[in-house]
Amino acid sequence: MNMILHKDTAKKTAELLLQIKAIKLSPTDPFTWASGWKSPIYCDNRVTLSVPSVRVFLKEEIAKIVEQQYGKPDVIAGVATGAIAIGVLVAQELGVPFVYVRPEPKKHGRKNQIEGYLESGQNVVVIEDLISTGKSSLNAVEALKSEGAVVKGMVAIFSYEFQVAADNFENSNINLTTLSNYSHLLEQAVDSKYITEKELETLQDWREDPANWNATS
Repeated sequence: MNMILHKDTAKKTAELLLQIKAIKLSPTDPFTWASGWKSPIYCDNRVTLSVPSVRVFLKEEIAKIVEQQYGKPDVIAGVATGAIAIGVLVAQELGVPFVYVRPEPKKHGRKNQIEGYLESGQNVVVIEDLISTGKSSLNAVEALKSEGAVVKGMVAIFSYEFQVAADNFENSNINLTTLSNYSHLLEQAVDSKYITEKELETLQDWREDPANWNATS
């Protein structure tokens, strides 16, 4: 389940991400993702950490969502590596402990997948920076559950709103809330004249079938 709590927040988040170029739109000269997909959008929310006013906005808005939906959790968990920093900021805002989850256990030392102190039975809210398919995010959820954590839900900065992600979260029975998403991004991009109506069509087409999309389709 993917939910946006406030449209105003969603559009303001999108505007900030566009302004600082954390999100770049290039419908006619697409990016190539690590997966090999051609994409008219590239999102790197780590850029937000370099802009104090933006990171404060994200920290406060995510913390607000966490408290509104779940109350104050016992622990905030960030998904490595992209959500470690924003997760720490949210945990600090809420005054609760923080852990982070690696994609897989370390090969040496204590071979931890979860770094930090976590007790079985503690309520945890997971923080993510970006949701694409949701696979890596839900992998972190499973790691937390395997250590006995009670995962209340996940809050992310942005989602591409792929159907595969919605299906993955629904199948895992994990509630996902995002500050903004692809639909609100496109709406804001048109309003602020970052893109034309023609480019909007291209960007909408991409999300329908990103694996097979190309710039001339």
